[in-house]
Amino acid sequence: MKYLSFSLLLIVGVALSLTSCKDGNCTETLWYQDADNDGLGNPDVSQLACEQPSGFVNNDTDDDDSGEIEPGILTPVAAFDEFNPDAVTISFDGDQITIESNGIPNHTSPYYQESSSYYIDPVVAVSAQMSPGKIGSRSYSLTVSNAPKHAANSSVTGLGAIGISVTGAPIFNDEEGPNISLSENVASGFDYAGGHMGPTGYHYHLESADVEENTSLSFDDEKLVGILQDGFLLYGRRDYDGSYPTDLDESGGHFGITPHSNGAEVYHYHIINEFYIGSYILLFGVDLQGTPNAIM
Repeated sequence: MKYLSFSLLLIVGVALSLTSCKDGNCTETLWYQDADNDGLGNPDVSQLACEQPSGFVNNDTDDDDSGEIEPGILTPVAAFDEFNPDAVTISFDGDQITIESNGIPNHTSPYYQESSSYYIDPVVAVSAQMSPGKIGSRSYSLTVSNAPKHAANSSVTGLGAIGISVTGAPIFNDEEGPNISLSENVASGFDYAGGHMGPTGYHYHLESADVEENTSLSFDDEKLVGILQDGFLLYGRRDYDGSYPTDLDESGGHFGITPHSNGAEVYHYHIINEFYIGSYILLFGVDLQGTPNAIM
């Protein structure tokens, strides 16, 4: 019985030595190698450490840690250089990216106060159809994974912001109210940037117009429009080479090279090249293919 007690104590002592640091002030964790930098760990290569070692993660769910980045996984960081620095702050924390914005776009609009240097008379908007309110500071925050993935099921977008644009203003879908789709009459009050005022502030529904004033937004081109709440980027109607993509899925997305992916094929959305109502083209009126995150 004494031998059994000694053996048990020895086993307990070894276990404690494996789960405690030398100074006894922290508990070691088992970390798994992430050679392809996709946020998933190799179950066959691991090590114990009190703090996360470089190149290791805390999960063992990677079935192919070959060292090559899986196409479409990592969000091209260069894309965030396109965002308006006067409105948008981008921060990186491990495998998460946070986009914060005051919602104030860096282009002219009749929705600005007339005292603003950004104010202009309506260019394409019908004055009588313009919605009430003026552009002012708001607060939007979206945190997404730096490695967004397709969800098992697509998600219907809801009322309110579904993304944040490069100008800082939020992106909305094709609804003007609960179960109320945009009408041509309502859209006629939008400015040339495809935006107008609402209860939550200035926001976009439509692609911008082909007018001289349009210097910041996408019109029938390959420009970055913004990031949607599932973490995937939204580009204009054209592909990086100027052609119209022909392999888009039902959400206007595909794997392909973008102006920011440095030659790698990543999953991203495009504005779908078709009229929604009249001569208006929606920014995004379909389902999200990734898991949506809340825009606060």
